[in-house]
Amino acid sequence: MRKLAKQSKIVLKISSDIYNETYVPYLQDERYLQIFFGGSSSGKTVFLTQRCIEDIISGQRNYLIIRKVANSLTSSVFNEICKTIIRYKLSNFFHINKQTLIITCKTNSKQIIFKGLDDQEKIKGVSPINGVITDIWGEEATEFDRESFFQLKKRLRGQSSVSKRLTLSFNPIYKTHWIYKEFFTSIHWKDSDKIYDGKDLLILKTTYNDNRKFLESDDIYNLENEKDPYFKEVYTYGNWGILGKAVFTNWKIMDLRLLVKKFDNIKNGLDFGFTAPTAFIRSHYDKEAETIYIFKEWSAKQAQDTATFKALYSICKREVITADSNDPKTRESLVAMGLNIIPAVKGKGSKNFGIKWLQGKKIIIDPTCQGMINEAYTYQWKLDKNGDVTEETIKKNDHFWSALRYSYESEFGERVYSWA
Repeated sequence: MRKLAKQSKIVLKISSDIYNETYVPYLQDERYLQIFFGGSSSGKTVFLTQRCIEDIISGQRNYLIIRKVANSLTSSVFNEICKTIIRYKLSNFFHINKQTLIITCKTNSKQIIFKGLDDQEKIKGVSPINGVITDIWGEEATEFDRESFFQLKKRLRGQSSVSKRLTLSFNPIYKTHWIYKEFFTSIHWKDSDKIYDGKDLLILKTTYNDNRKFLESDDIYNLENEKDPYFKEVYTYGNWGILGKAVFTNWKIMDLRLLVKKFDNIKNGLDFGFTAPTAFIRSHYDKEAETIYIFKEWSAKQAQDTATFKALYSICKREVITADSNDPKTRESLVAMGLNIIPAVKGKGSKNFGIKWLQGKKIIIDPTCQGMINEAYTYQWKLDKNGDVTEETIKKNDHFWSALRYSYESEFGERVYSWA
């Protein structure tokens, strides 16, 4: 039983039964960098929300919680924090502002502030009303590019009575990701490892087997019966992925900041999401060099039309956007608000034709487009029972690349109107 003293002589008594046992030793861990990763439904996010609420109510810490895109916060970690407050029966002790995405403890004015990496200027100006930011938690950290991560470290400054902490949580995706290279190769991490206990670095790997408090039977069944070897390694076993047959191999990463002002043949593509994220991609096409330069991306899960409009209008104003034609209602709504969206033609054979067209180009991706990079590694062809590549792609990790394919339909020629 943990006791958390609060101002006004209020004491919280929290039963240890509320925690998954694996995580209990890390409730008060003070190490500077903490990495919680592993398979889906492992309970890591729930644990980190529990720790966050207890830290805030104790009056010791202020949190800055980060995701790559601000619009994805409400439907993910913000909601999880609110659920934990309700689960702890602490609603009367917190003020939850859904407009500013700031949660304030009424008894001590400590705060949880939510921001997206898509607005770096607002992150620079973050300042809680009582004290300084002591904790930064980056959720779905594999979405972050390396430079953004190191910029985050600069936000942990100012005097504090407790140690500063930077926490990352994510599902591992592929061993060439910068997070793996930065933190796992130097310690010679093996798939069989569960924990790394360093002086200033904690790494904890968990899977669904570590989560017996908050897991549904359907989750267990789906994870244990995953057919694709890559997804089973990553999402069931929590291992860093070793990729199979990637759809695209004709790409590389390059800093495009100095070139963007010269780009004059801009293409914008949009893939609407339902349960999957809505994904937007912006690129420049050098037709003579047959090279595509991808320099801007945006995505959000379950984004409202108004939020999508504001985000995309700020990027491309009234420029043409070619969008998925499977959701005319959303497209028409965004057009009514002021976006210039045309539907992708698509049709029989269009997907593979578009993929082959893109495969024939050189593709350069700016390092800030981490979502595009992640998909470039993980968008794969289906294999048959003999392990041979089929002509069908796995319908996962393809949202940015679908958006890119739509945006180049105008370059495909007459065949776009008469698919074989």
